[in-house]
Amino acid sequence: MKNKLVIFLLSGLGLLVLPFIAQPFGDAWVRIIDIALLYVMLALGLNIVVGYAGLLDLGYVAFYAVGAYMFGLLASPHLWDTFPWIHATFPGGLHTPLWLVIPLAAVLAGACGMLLGAPTLKLRGDYLAIVTLGFGEIIRVFLNNLDAPVNITNGPKGLAQIDSFKFFGLDLGRSTELFGYKISSVTLYYYLFLALVIFTVVICYRLQASRIGRAWMAIREDEVAAKAMGINTRNVKLLAFAIGASFGGVSGAMFASFQGFVSPESFVLSESVVIVAMVVLGGMGHLPGVIVGALLLAALPEALRYVADPLQHLTDGRLDASILRQLLIALAMIGIMLARPRGLWPAPDNAR
Repeated sequence: MKNKLVIFLLSGLGLLVLPFIAQPFGDAWVRIIDIALLYVMLALGLNIVVGYAGLLDLGYVAFYAVGAYMFGLLASPHLWDTFPWIHATFPGGLHTPLWLVIPLAAVLAGACGMLLGAPTLKLRGDYLAIVTLGFGEIIRVFLNNLDAPVNITNGPKGLAQIDSFKFFGLDLGRSTELFGYKISSVTLYYYLFLALVIFTVVICYRLQASRIGRAWMAIREDEVAAKAMGINTRNVKLLAFAIGASFGGVSGAMFASFQGFVSPESFVLSESVVIVAMVVLGGMGHLPGVIVGALLLAALPEALRYVADPLQHLTDGRLDASILRQLLIALAMIGIMLARPRGLWPAPDNAR
C-alpha cells in the first residue's frame, strides 16, 4: 500500500513539473504534450464504446467536431457578425465561460451519440462500423457546406478568433508570471487538460467497476446471453454511445479554445482511425493501456519528424518527409501489433 502511495505521489509530482522541464526546449514541446492529453481524453471516451461495450465506432471524430464547433460558434465573432438579432441581444459579443462550455459540450455531444446509437442498435461488427463511418462523414460534410443559404459554420473557411478560456481573472491564452517565472499559454492549458484527463480517468474507472460497466462487458462478450440474463441491451448501448460521445465533445471544445481556429479539415476520417488505433494499440478495455496507446501515437509522429527529415536530405529531396513519416509510423504500429497482438498493456484477463 505504501509503495503504491509513493508511486502515485511521484507520478503526480512528475506530471506537475513536466511542462517546466519541456518549456526550456521550446513551447512546441509543451504544445505536443497538450495535444497528446486531448488525444488521451478522446481515446478514453472511445474506449467506453469500443473497449467496454464492444461496439466498433469509426465516426467518433464527429463528436469531437460537434464540441469544437459548438464552442467556436459560442465564443467567436461569427454568429455575432452574421445575425443582427444576436448582435442586438449580446452587444458585447458572445463570450461563453468555461464553467458553461464543459457541460454544454458534454450534453450536446452526448445527444448526438444517442442520435447515432438509436438507429444502429441491431447492428454489430462491420455493419456498425460502416454506419458510424458514414455518420462521421455526414457531420464533416454538413460543417463544410453550412455556409449557404445561411452562413452558420462559415464552410471550409472555418471559424477564427475563438476566445481562449478565462477563469478567476486568468486568461489561458496569454502568458503570465508567477514569482518572477514566466509561464506560457501552452503551459496553462496543460494544467487544464491534465485536470480534465484525471477527471475522465476517474469517471471511466468508476464506470468500469459499476453495474453499467459490467453490463457493457457482458454485451461485448455475448449480447444474446446478456439479453437472456435480463440486461436491457438497448438502453445500455445508448448509454455507452452517449457517455463516450460526451468526452469527445468536451475534448473538441478544449481543442477549439486551444487552437483559436477550427475547420472541417481537422475532423477527417483519418482522425477517427487514429483514435481507434490508440485504443487497439494500447489495449482495449484497459485504462492504463489506452492512455499509453494515446500518448504513443500522439507523440510518435513528432518524434519521427527528426528521423524523416534527415532521410529526405540524404535522398536529395526525392522522398517526401511527411509521407516517409507516415510510412515509419505504419511500420512501427505493425511491429507493435505483431509483437503484442493484445495491445501494449492489455487487460489482465487478456494478458495471455
